[in-house]
Amino acid sequence: MNYHNRSYCGELGVDQVDQNVQIAGWVDALRDHGEVTFVHLRDRSGIVQLVFSPQFSPEAVCRDAAELKNEFCITATGRVVRRAEGTENLHISTGSIEVVIETLAILSRSETLPFSISEKAMVASAAGFSWEAVSEDLRLQHRYLDLRRPSMQNFLIKRHRINARVRDFLNQRGFIDVETPMLTKSTPEGARDYLVPSRVHPHQFYALPQSPQLFKQLLMISGFERYYQITRCFRDEDLRPNRQPEFTQLDLEASFIDEDFIYELIEELLAGMFEIGHIRLPRPFPKMTWQEAMDLTGSDRPDLRFEMFFVEATDIFKDTEYSIFRQVLQRGGRIRGINVKQASEPLSKNILQNEYAKEIVPGFGAKGMTWMRVTGGRLDSNIVQFFSLTEQRRVIERFDAVDGDVLLMIADPSLDTVNAALGQLRLHVANRLGRIPRDTFKPVWITEFPLFEATEEGISSSHHPFTAPDRDDFDPARIEDLLTLRSRSYDIVVNGEELGGGSIRIHDRRMQQKIFTALGLSEASARDKFGFFLNALDYGPPPHGGLALGMDRVVAMILNTASIREVTAFPKNRSAYCPLTSAPSGVSRGQLQELNLLDLGGREELPGTDHQQDPIDKLSWLSRIGLDDGERPAVAAAVEDAKRMADAVVGRAPEESPSFSALPAVSRYRDIEPAQRSPFVETGELFKNAPAVKGDFFKVASILE
Repeated sequence: MNYHNRSYCGELGVDQVDQNVQIAGWVDALRDHGEVTFVHLRDRSGIVQLVFSPQFSPEAVCRDAAELKNEFCITATGRVVRRAEGTENLHISTGSIEVVIETLAILSRSETLPFSISEKAMVASAAGFSWEAVSEDLRLQHRYLDLRRPSMQNFLIKRHRINARVRDFLNQRGFIDVETPMLTKSTPEGARDYLVPSRVHPHQFYALPQSPQLFKQLLMISGFERYYQITRCFRDEDLRPNRQPEFTQLDLEASFIDEDFIYELIEELLAGMFEIGHIRLPRPFPKMTWQEAMDLTGSDRPDLRFEMFFVEATDIFKDTEYSIFRQVLQRGGRIRGINVKQASEPLSKNILQNEYAKEIVPGFGAKGMTWMRVTGGRLDSNIVQFFSLTEQRRVIERFDAVDGDVLLMIADPSLDTVNAALGQLRLHVANRLGRIPRDTFKPVWITEFPLFEATEEGISSSHHPFTAPDRDDFDPARIEDLLTLRSRSYDIVVNGEELGGGSIRIHDRRMQQKIFTALGLSEASARDKFGFFLNALDYGPPPHGGLALGMDRVVAMILNTASIREVTAFPKNRSAYCPLTSAPSGVSRGQLQELNLLDLGGREELPGTDHQQDPIDKLSWLSRIGLDDGERPAVAAAVEDAKRMADAVVGRAPEESPSFSALPAVSRYRDIEPAQRSPFVETGELFKNAPAVKGDFFKVASILE
């Protein structure tokens, strides 16, 4: 069949009236009026209405039209005509015309659909379209159908246009698109790597890149000066609504630049990208240091669409008689709060005391919350009597409070706890009261992050160990000195969402070794992990820096989708599983053998394999108690005695048994069930009452010193 003269459905209009056209696509919807059948035909460009009538269509064509069902793939020819006055359909761009069909060919048929695909009303009088709720896993299982929906195609087409805008802009600014390896060396920094076993190098592994960080720096050392790449990256980390195990980032790097170059470049680039979604970003973007962001919002991803900024109140209560505040201050703690303007009516005493103070704020990690209203120029709450008149007056002045305002305060020995809990409280209250404007976009640069952060083992890099410090006069052996260092790094944040970040890099070999020394890496260890890169630093590297934008997040924000999965063609679900392909999945023993994965240690199979065969080893595996060779005979004898006793009980009458059980006695080993991750980890519910959290674990006080 010849499609050379094909017209696109959504491009037809009054200009084509009385013309004969050939169209092709999928049946979106049908309406049977007896002898006359109306069909909405959909292709990538849009929808047009087809008319099958005995007056214009051959009898055989009308018979074929009677067989059509949703999502049949067809091609047809016919004449474009104007719709009769009053029958126009304002829901589609071609609603003023229709095509009277003369020939029809059914190219392929469709089974009954697992969910509705059509998103357009067939008649102008129809109610606004409301797509039925479908579980996300069902949509992902049939993603090829989900992607037929015009809204999903619109998302991906606009993503293509955003990518094209990026490429055009960077090409004009002298950047070169260079591909970097997908199979590379595993490094210890950052999230967990996805590992790829090598068949030709037994027991050796590649890693999928978490980012092209070292390669793009090598390109700067190679003299390309300006590089970019829209690339896939991989991180084996816990998922969130805006996180996928594989994701796309715009990666760029430039030589002989400073921070101002990056700010100007990215601001102009982002403004152009957001224009695709008819969004105007105000420029220039404001800048806020990391410390300022933490002091004002408790987050290094501040949402600046509303104020409700933190107010420091620690000094107001330095001589207070209020026991809770006094105990916090005696332990070196802090007191901060927010003023929720004119919220006295919607935030009733019951809501403040029973919801926020007793339930919501403890869920944010704080032990409680203090609240006060302003009424008649005075503070009002169930604890005001514990504060002096001077303290009350200073609170009103410091919080700039007037009648109708509600003051919420968090006190805790840990400043981190105060900031974290109050920051979440700020967002919660603003959402509850509708104080966050939905059609406003507030970008901000966050700068001067701490270079290092303290850990139980010492210190670690806040970003990565190739970020330049703000000064070089530091002692790598003094942790106190290292924790005062700030980095020449920057994050771009819009509406409380981090869209990207980067830094000016270290280009001096001695400075890089100094940072490694601070991190506890010896020169030998550093060369083992980063030798190829350190060698390159010995050959005249230029000053350079760069940034990476998370393209999934940026596109999702521009197109206002609830999740990055909506703007990703074939995403994983929240469990890093692909319902479409059933990945990840098991592989055959032959594949494992070919990759030398059955004998990783050279003497034994994969951990746990043999433990599940021998009864004694299985018992040791279950109880997590190791056995040496001298203990095995005694344990084996005890196990045999236990089995004989259990076997003797099975089948006996209850009065003959040494003990009584309501259930029939059965001798069996408990099968080892695979470890499962609790769904409450992902939602955070599991940790909400933990005294402290480290990674995905409860952190509790030491039992044995």
